[in-house]
Amino acid sequence: MEAPRHDTRGIVDPSGLLNRVRFRRHEPAEPLRRYVEWYWLIDWDLPAPYASHIVPHPAVNLTFQWDEDEGSPYGEVTGVALGLYTRKLTGRGRVCGVKFRPGGFRPYTPEAPVSRWTGRALPAQEVFPQATGDAAHAIVTLADDQARVAALDAFLHALPCTPDPQADLATALVQHIRADRTVRRVGDFARAQGLSVRALQRLFSAYVGVSPWGCPLWGRVILRYRIHEALEHAGTRTDVDWATLAAELGYADQAHLVRDFTATVGVPPTAYVAEAGAGG
Repeated sequence: MEAPRHDTRGIVDPSGLLNRVRFRRHEPAEPLRRYVEWYWLIDWDLPAPYASHIVPHPAVNLTFQWDEDEGSPYGEVTGVALGLYTRKLTGRGRVCGVKFRPGGFRPYTPEAPVSRWTGRALPAQEVFPQATGDAAHAIVTLADDQARVAALDAFLHALPCTPDPQADLATALVQHIRADRTVRRVGDFARAQGLSVRALQRLFSAYVGVSPWGCPLWGRVILRYRIHEALEHAGTRTDVDWATLAAELGYADQAHLVRDFTATVGVPPTAYVAEAGAGG
């Protein structure tokens, strides 16, 4: 399995966020890497509120959080978001998060398709009875990253987990989509994997939570990763050749990329580049 990536794909206005919070990623213990992509830790102490925006990855997250405005630490399970994910940060706070691999959450909840959690955020104890307030407090109050990572490892090791070859297949297929820009049509992709489109859709619903392509717009795994690529270009360069990038990302033309970018991020790519160039 690959180590945690250090890019900012999916973060809208990454410089704005990273100038306000301490954000780190860490690998889980080796036996957990089959299911967990990385742990992510955030600490903040802000003089003024800040709203962070994320183009969501097609993944479920388990978080243990403390926010001084919310009181006691708590746990939360967040399914794959169906829109731009926004989190308002105020005062002081901390998050210790587990980002499951696409497909990696189902072995921990084999009784339900991952689509059950799509578009939902709910108390972690409703999914994992072990995720009590005391457990959240024990994790988020630890003083350093090494201790928090060890506590997350210990929490996950204690959970029942049922290995599932179909979960492994879903993880591999999503990784293929993320890494291979030539994946453009779900029919072609399904045939290349020896699956029918219907079987691929069922697999993604059960193990990823959203579809590889098709409607609704926010359900598209392929689209999410392509918009991540476009955001990365828009946030680091002012001379993006949008027509060339559209072709590289598999779009029929620039207009289709602009349409999807605008629908996803909320502003056209040229406006986003202008804001990024002005420092957000």
